[in-house]
Amino acid sequence: MSMRLTWDEYDTEESGSQPSVANGAANGVIADLAVRETVDAAVTPVEGEAAAIFAAPVAEPSPMQALPAAQPASVEPVPPSVPPPAQEPVPPEVAPATAAAPEAPGTHASVETPEVSLELDGELDGEPDGKQSRERVTVDQKAMINCRADLNQLVPFKYDWAWQKYLDGCANHWMPQEINMTADIMLWKSEDGLTPDERKIVKRSLGFFSTADSLVANNLALAIYRLITNPECRQYILRQAFEEAIHTHAYQYCIESLGMDEGEIFNMYREVDSVEAKAGWALEYTRALADPTFRTGTPENDRTLLKNLIAYYCVLEGIFFYCGFTQILSMGRRNKMTGTSEQFQYILRDESMHVNFGIDVINQIKLENPQLWDEEMQSLANRMILEGTELEIRYAQDTMPRGVLGMNANMMAEYLRFIANRRLAQIGLTEHFAGVRNPFPWMSEIMDLKKEKNFFETRVTEYQTGGALSWD
Repeated sequence: MSMRLTWDEYDTEESGSQPSVANGAANGVIADLAVRETVDAAVTPVEGEAAAIFAAPVAEPSPMQALPAAQPASVEPVPPSVPPPAQEPVPPEVAPATAAAPEAPGTHASVETPEVSLELDGELDGEPDGKQSRERVTVDQKAMINCRADLNQLVPFKYDWAWQKYLDGCANHWMPQEINMTADIMLWKSEDGLTPDERKIVKRSLGFFSTADSLVANNLALAIYRLITNPECRQYILRQAFEEAIHTHAYQYCIESLGMDEGEIFNMYREVDSVEAKAGWALEYTRALADPTFRTGTPENDRTLLKNLIAYYCVLEGIFFYCGFTQILSMGRRNKMTGTSEQFQYILRDESMHVNFGIDVINQIKLENPQLWDEEMQSLANRMILEGTELEIRYAQDTMPRGVLGMNANMMAEYLRFIANRRLAQIGLTEHFAGVRNPFPWMSEIMDLKKEKNFFETRVTEYQTGGALSWD
């Protein structure tokens, strides 16, 4: 009986396989519109007044008379439990410009109802005048960016790979509380459980990742989702954003379980130079897209979006994560911080899929918009990946001033250059670092996730939800 999900379609960094190009509106705006009419609550008389009212003889009520303000008006008594009806709203155009006459007792001020437009944004359904088109969407009308086909229609699929990645992500759902942290807590609290260098690595990793995944999630939710105009890709982006939230939850779960200073860890991206440099580099490429008025559709803005995708998928998730991943997973291989290591193994699996999805999106945009991928853009993409590699090497030198966990900063630098070559090749650029190799071949075994674990030692990392199980 097998419960195994095949990951052969995903290109891992250690596989050495050649990258493949994906085979091949604007904003989805959902407004929550509510119009509320405010009615003051009826005032209940005090007990003494209520008793007097019901004790008095009942007289024939007189109808309300429309009298000038100086003449009193008789009002029909209203039982205290029944609030009087509100007056009809007065339209703004007929409201008197002068002060209103005094209100009769028991009446309420009229409420102006704001005028709300219920028309759909024309860009949402492809009609420039805001009217909904009855035309059915075809595959040829779909595009990765600047598409005006109805984004509410998921099918027909144009990019089957995007939908498959969404299904794979859902099949491998996990939550941080499922992982036992007892051994980590005991080891962390023990004075001689970890060396100072090992403790520094754990803190640095949690400090960077706890905010890095939030940066990625914000970029997805506030920028990328509204600018990618393909519904099946948007479906995966929603799944990825949820996974980023799970990752941030996992880091918080580790920090809380180990009793760390939460302020120190979460603010590390502002206090530690090597961490701050990476976070600052990523933020530089999302400032323009964070502007809610930013739109694609011009060559300049389309290039800005492409730069953002390269920065976040190829560098932030594709390079900046790998030093910390390798360090924590190396601890797990030495039977140290096994719970934290298992959390990182799940996260690495998710991030590997994120990177491959992002690279497919980048290559699809290049395929559909070849004018964007000119020499200037290629040179910029090459420079971005090399800059990211150098920043991650500096981070490795900061976290490993001495050899630790069977590795050192020089070995990590070679590994990061190996990863950088993979990223360059995956988006169609020439590899930059000649002769580099992977000094950590065991990372390949962890990333392909095909090795089964002893069920009685720990839960199976190759986890699938019940709806996706295959019973052979």
